[in-house]
Amino acid sequence: MSLFLIWLGVMFPLVFSPGPANIVFAASGASVGVKRSIPLIAGVDTVFLVKSIIIGFGLGEVLKSQPELMNTMQLLGAFYLFYLAYKFVQSSTSKLDKESQSLGFIDGLIVQALNSKGWLMVFLMFTLFSDQAQQEFGQQGIMLLIIWLAILNISIHFLWVSIGDLLSKISRSSTYEMALNYLYAASLALVSAWLLIENPMLITLLS
Repeated sequence: MSLFLIWLGVMFPLVFSPGPANIVFAASGASVGVKRSIPLIAGVDTVFLVKSIIIGFGLGEVLKSQPELMNTMQLLGAFYLFYLAYKFVQSSTSKLDKESQSLGFIDGLIVQALNSKGWLMVFLMFTLFSDQAQQEFGQQGIMLLIIWLAILNISIHFLWVSIGDLLSKISRSSTYEMALNYLYAASLALVSAWLLIENPMLITLLS
């Protein structure tokens, strides 16, 4: 229990913080509701599970030794977030049905696979807790951390979708809905810009 409480104290703020995936979840919840956002959640959390297994069982050392791969993923992820921001702006001005513009399983896979911060978060978890987990639970300790993270991720992701859905129900005004879409688009654009600014590969190319 003490290990779980310490783990939760570290991981909850990281998972709950408004990163790229959580902003996308809120926007999806506002646009199509909780039920139709499930494929998006499934896509993101499938990648999170794969990340956890890869890093938890030692294959993450290959990624750590290839920083240019992580930097490339960060660049591609930033550009994809700009694309999603554009989609949210477009949904505000387009007359197409919102469901036809909703994000699905493949979008979730791409968002999380290219989310370098998501990779770093999983690296951090195993760096901090893998030794203690194995001391307490043996070889099952790594699997236990993976299960804990999966449950926390899914719970928080549904929460973010529900927050977006709730915000959309506050008002049915088209102006309010447009403002929400622009807010999500601006948030994603800011995250994208931040990822580009801090990317070592881009800094080297521009210098």
